[in-house]
Amino acid sequence: MKFARHMDRIQTSPSAMMSQKAREMKAEGVDVIALASGQPDFPTPAHVIEAARDAAMRGETKYTTISGSAELKDVVVEKFRRENGLEFSRDEIIIGNGSKQVIYNALMAGTDVGDEVILPAPYYVAYIDMVKFTGGKAVIVPCGVEQDFKITPEQLEAAITPNTRWLLLNSPNNPTGAVYEAAELRGLADVLLRHEHVGVIMDDIYEHITFDGVKFATMVEVEPALRERTVTANGVSKSYAMTGWRVGYAAAPAAMIQQMTKLQSLVTSGASSVGQAAAIAALTGPQDFIADQAKSFQERRDLVVSMVNQTKGLSCPVPKGAFYVYPSCADVIGKKTPAGKIIENDRDFVLYLLETENVAVVHGGAYGVSPHFRISYAQSTEELLEACTRIQRACAALS
Repeated sequence: MKFARHMDRIQTSPSAMMSQKAREMKAEGVDVIALASGQPDFPTPAHVIEAARDAAMRGETKYTTISGSAELKDVVVEKFRRENGLEFSRDEIIIGNGSKQVIYNALMAGTDVGDEVILPAPYYVAYIDMVKFTGGKAVIVPCGVEQDFKITPEQLEAAITPNTRWLLLNSPNNPTGAVYEAAELRGLADVLLRHEHVGVIMDDIYEHITFDGVKFATMVEVEPALRERTVTANGVSKSYAMTGWRVGYAAAPAAMIQQMTKLQSLVTSGASSVGQAAAIAALTGPQDFIADQAKSFQERRDLVVSMVNQTKGLSCPVPKGAFYVYPSCADVIGKKTPAGKIIENDRDFVLYLLETENVAVVHGGAYGVSPHFRISYAQSTEELLEACTRIQRACAALS
C-alpha cells in the first residue's frame, strides 16, 4: 500500500496517543490515572439527553442541511447576541462535527500553499498539523511563562509578513489555561488593524471556564472592525460536558461560510442530527450549572497547582481558565531515574511518570514550548489527589 506524501506532513495528536495508551493500560487491568485528555468528568445535563432522545423518537434522524439545521443556527445567532454582543445572520453560521472541524474547515478554505499562519506557543496540538496539511507555513511565536504564555502586540507585529494569512488564537488556552482579557486583545487588534491582509481565527471553546473574576472576551467583541476577516469558533463540548456529541459552530463572513460548507459537504456532510438537537437544548436551556462546574474546576486547579508546586523539581503557574496546568519540569531534566535512565527532555519525563507511577500526562514539546508538561484536571478530586501524590513520589525518586 502506497500513501500520499502529504500524510508525512502530519502526525497523530500526542494527547490522543497518550489517552489511547492509558485506555489500553486500563483495559489490561493497570491502575492508570489518565490526565491527558481534555474531557470534563461531569455528565451531560439530563435535559440535553432528553432533548436528543425526543428528537430521535420524532424521527429527526436524517441528514440535516450540510452547514447545520436552521433551528440550531438561529440558536447560535442568539447565543452570540446574548453572551458576546455580536450580531450575525444565519448565513454567517456553520455547524460542524466539533469545533476542531470548523477550525480545520476555515484553515483549509482560507490558506494557500506558502501562506503563513501565526501560532503563539504553547498552542493546541492539532493547530500546527492542520496548518502543515494545508501547505501553509506555521510561524511559531514562543510565549513563555514570564509573559503568562500570551503573545504581545510587539511579537505579533514582528511576526507579520506580506505572506501572513491568519493569526490563530485560543483563549482560554489549551494547554496553559492563559486567558486574553479585553485589554490584551485590544493591543493585538490595534496591530491587526494596520495589516488588512491578516485574518483571525478565534478558538473560544473554553469560553465559560474562567477563574478569579476574569471576564471572557473575543476579538470581534473588542474590535468590530475586524468582523469581516475573523472566524469565531466555539462549541458545546467543554462548557456543557458534551465532548462525545461532536457539535461545534463558527461565525464568519457569509462568503467564508460558503467555502467552509463546500469543504464540509465533501468530507463529513452535516453534524449529527440528534447531536444538533442536543446542542439546541444545551444553548437554550438552564445555564446555571456552568458556573457551578467552573467553580469545581477552580477548586481542582487550586489543588493541582498547590501539590505540583510542593513537588521536587517542578514549578506550576496559576492558570486563569480552561482545565489545564502547564508546569515546568526544567529542574528534573538531566536527573537519573531509579532504573538509571537520564531524563533528557519533557517527553522522557512524562514517559517516566507513565512507566513508574501509571500517570498519563502530555509532554510540553507537543505544544511547542519545553520543558513543560500538561496536566488536565478535568477529573475527580480523588483521582487528582492520587495522581499528584504519585507525581511527587516519582520526582522524589530522581537523583
